[in-house]
Amino acid sequence: MLNERERRLVAAIDTDELVRLTQDLVRIDSVIRPETGNTEREAVRFVAGWIRRELGVEPRIEEAGPGRENVIATLDSGQPGPCLMLEGHTDVVSEGARERWTRDPFGAEIADGRLYGRGSCDMKAGVAVALLTAKALAKAGVPWRGKIRLGLVCDEEGMMIGIKDFIRRGHADDVDACLVPEPEENQLCLSMKGAIRAKILVTGRMAHGAMPLSGVNPNTRLARIVLAFERFEAEEKRRCGSDEYLGLPSVTFTVIQSPPPGSPAQLNVMPGEALAYVDIRTVPKQDHETVRNALRAILAGLAADDPEFKAAIEFIEDRPVVAIGKDEPIVRAAATAFADVTGREPVYNGVPGATDGTYLSAWKGIPCLVNGPGPRHVPHQADEYVEVAELVEAARVYVVAAHRFLASATQGRKRG
Repeated sequence: MLNERERRLVAAIDTDELVRLTQDLVRIDSVIRPETGNTEREAVRFVAGWIRRELGVEPRIEEAGPGRENVIATLDSGQPGPCLMLEGHTDVVSEGARERWTRDPFGAEIADGRLYGRGSCDMKAGVAVALLTAKALAKAGVPWRGKIRLGLVCDEEGMMIGIKDFIRRGHADDVDACLVPEPEENQLCLSMKGAIRAKILVTGRMAHGAMPLSGVNPNTRLARIVLAFERFEAEEKRRCGSDEYLGLPSVTFTVIQSPPPGSPAQLNVMPGEALAYVDIRTVPKQDHETVRNALRAILAGLAADDPEFKAAIEFIEDRPVVAIGKDEPIVRAAATAFADVTGREPVYNGVPGATDGTYLSAWKGIPCLVNGPGPRHVPHQADEYVEVAELVEAARVYVVAAHRFLASATQGRKRG
């Protein structure tokens, strides 16, 4: 059951303010648009201004890349204790074709208990939860220990340069645990899939479409690679089975370009090159170096059967599988908070992809729990939404979980 202090913290979450803040964030277009130069910049300015006004602290704004910025703020209770990080990202994916939306993707319309818009659940709602959690601790007049670190970073939807820069600058050095309010229906996600990203360039020889035998078609060679990787995926699914929280591994070709960008495409010209990108998602039973070697071996085998087969694979990103146990203090704090706030038992799960928490965990050994509002399978789709009731529930759970975790020790643990 909630004690008197925790009830005061829950009461300090102004639900109208929480919804308005989420709407304000959704209305800011923070899609990365290279053609116009649009980035998270406006969202960063808005969040920084909110922190100054509502929390009374001066945030740090740091550039992780050209026009790509992180917002960092720390609330210090003045009492010794651990440092809890609340992490989120301000970028969102493209809204895609507007005609596929039944509502304005940046209108933040509320209908039938749902708040709609691009980034509504992934993860402007989570950013609002983090900010209101910090405000409740700062303003409710309830004693607490340690520090709250707000890390609201850029580029989570890309190569995660924001969290990488955050870590390199030392902002994670004193962090003892992290809550990541990504859209997981408020389930407690203990693990995150790994990711290997690869780029494949197939080199052929350009020829007239009417005389293909005078050249070498890279497209047919790429097709063989796609099918061979599909067979590898099926073998790995059989070998690994379905993980309790993460499900099955996958190998997905996400981009195929022939000819590659920069080369004009013509119907009657067989291109000289074909380019593909592959998104490989891994589970605990897979070793990343073994996976990479297996994919290289597939290309070598195809080349052995075809003297004109030329393909090179480049691995451009590696995100390991990470996991924590139910006995981790941040998990216990969140689990008991969820039960006491909602009257329901928590549901444990895993994140089907990676999050910024992947790097906090893999690089710094920080226990990261992913548990935020929003339907798990709606991010990146048209008519993205978050349930208002789930949003409010998340904020109430977060403020109790944060308070309980911070009360669990008188000093933090040193992280390397």
